[in-house]
Amino acid sequence: MMKALLVAGMAAALLLQCMAARGAAAFKIVTADKRGTYFAIGADLAKIVAPNADIELEVLPTDGSAANIRLLRHEPGVKFAIVQADVYQAFVDRAAGANREAARIIRPLRVILPLYNTEIHYIVRADSALSYLHEIKGAKINGGLVGSGAAFITHTLYKMMFNGPVPEANASYFPNDEALVRLITDKTVDVVVVAAGQPAPIIANMKPEAQKFIKLLKFDPSHPSSKLPLTVYVPATVRASSYPNLLTESFTTISVGAFLVTYDYNLQSTVDHLVRFARSLCQNFPTLQAKGHPKWREVELALPALNAGWIYYPPTTRELRNCADGKVKATRPAKACSSEERILGFCN
Repeated sequence: MMKALLVAGMAAALLLQCMAARGAAAFKIVTADKRGTYFAIGADLAKIVAPNADIELEVLPTDGSAANIRLLRHEPGVKFAIVQADVYQAFVDRAAGANREAARIIRPLRVILPLYNTEIHYIVRADSALSYLHEIKGAKINGGLVGSGAAFITHTLYKMMFNGPVPEANASYFPNDEALVRLITDKTVDVVVVAAGQPAPIIANMKPEAQKFIKLLKFDPSHPSSKLPLTVYVPATVRASSYPNLLTESFTTISVGAFLVTYDYNLQSTVDHLVRFARSLCQNFPTLQAKGHPKWREVELALPALNAGWIYYPPTTRELRNCADGKVKATRPAKACSSEERILGFCN
């Protein structure tokens, strides 16, 4: 009797294990501030793409790109990250310069897809004498949280434009909402930098009355101080239609690319899910562009050449190139497993 119960118990445990294996894979994507564009893009992937790939995708708000790279390497369950191009390149450059920690972190990472250019918004008080980025030297600047793409580009761009770092006494790292409050109340901040694809929710959701308190700075590509930044970053147009409560006309700012990144996984079950994710991304791309964040309309399922030290993830690359060639296969529902097949371990 005991032997029969033991066998039955083992069979039941095996059945439950196999049934769990058939469930949706629990993956995570790391993004940025919950009110930013990266989070919105992650939410679109979770809602529109992941279900057809048999993935339950949890969207995690984070401190930003530098944090995302580390989370992708070390946080259990994180299989996707949205990363700012200059931050990724900084890791690559340091790895090439014999920084062993940077090499350990970045070398196993792989690109799934270039996404879009992230506009950098420089916000000042409405009565500020500042109008352009090249005028911010000496200002008290908040670049966002340590580990964020905004903080990185704030300090990198400042150094490029003014041939030196932001003075420590002038630099702060508050969350965007706290920095904006400080900007217009105690004035302990003169410039708030928000790196987010337009329309950035934290700005787009402002009421018309906000015009009395804040304005956005312009970037002048022809100014001498812009020459070096334009070797890394690109000009972009902030459209008045993105922020109708604040803007009456469009203007030029600076921007940086965003990429969807993963790890060089070789566990077959993970590879299979990532391939299905790429296939679903292809099949649902029109829906993303029609119903997702407006930034999806700037994304192309093209895979252009990457910089040295950047590598595409081969399994998703093959799938996306098949998509571009019109060869993608329809995602079929998984074949139902019998109890016997589950017990024998034939259910994937």
